[in-house]
Amino acid sequence: MREQFKDLNLNNWFLFAALLEDPEACRLVLEIILGRKISKVNVRTEHSIFLNSDARCIRLDVHATDEFNMNYNLEAQNSDYKKDIARRSRYYQAEMDVAALKPGEPFENLPDSFVIFICTFDPFGRGRYCYTFREVCDEDGHPLGDGTVKIFLSTQGRNADEAPEELVHFLGYFVESTDKYVATVSEDSIRTLHDKVTTLKKSREWEAGYMKFEELMNWQKSEGFAEGKLEGELKGELKGKLKGKLEAICLLLSELGELPDEVRIRIEAETAPEKLATWLKLAAKADSIDAFVEQM
Repeated sequence: MREQFKDLNLNNWFLFAALLEDPEACRLVLEIILGRKISKVNVRTEHSIFLNSDARCIRLDVHATDEFNMNYNLEAQNSDYKKDIARRSRYYQAEMDVAALKPGEPFENLPDSFVIFICTFDPFGRGRYCYTFREVCDEDGHPLGDGTVKIFLSTQGRNADEAPEELVHFLGYFVESTDKYVATVSEDSIRTLHDKVTTLKKSREWEAGYMKFEELMNWQKSEGFAEGKLEGELKGELKGKLKGKLEAICLLLSELGELPDEVRIRIEAETAPEKLATWLKLAAKADSIDAFVEQM
């Protein structure tokens, strides 16, 4: 049974992405996780993969950049991906690097980057609230200095005496985003986040977006799609990924009216992943089929 929007906790993919659409909320979350001040955060929208009926973008994974051009990818992890979560982080890292460096640019221009997974399970089974990984030399532990960091947070941590109290309280709030829980903590950062969450939950626009999101998720599950990313992509073979994008495009357009056969044929004939990704975003933003066709 679908959870009511007003009852969601922050570990819900939709609510997490919707909250971090707000640069101030994203900045606060990063400060809590990293334990340092960040002056400004830009939340990047080029990774948008879903829109509600009023063309508002959200993401399942949030991409952001700070004032020092450091890149961040944050995602809520609710399914127990212990077996593949490390390789999943490797994939996300590669995806960020490809997007950050233009062809012909020197590698020295590649920005430092953080992949951050906030998990409702213990990804490594060692009872920690936070696991931080950097590349080091096997022989002497010397850091490689490639500028990459992978952070796995767990709401199931048991080492509260070793972890920052603010982080522990944030992870508690992540799975219990309620007035009752917030009353038990003293951090202004968490209270500010909760105020923003409360405002989101009162928005009819976001509630409608959540309902549409759930419908598309259920459709994907019934078609055998992977739950990892809401971009119509199947895990594994390229053929499956292309099929997912094709069907997601057609689904979004069908909500705008009857899809002409010639448009459907053109979409289904396309095999270039980049083109399909562009069309997927266009389909999500379009307010009519004609508007979509004009930009194809």
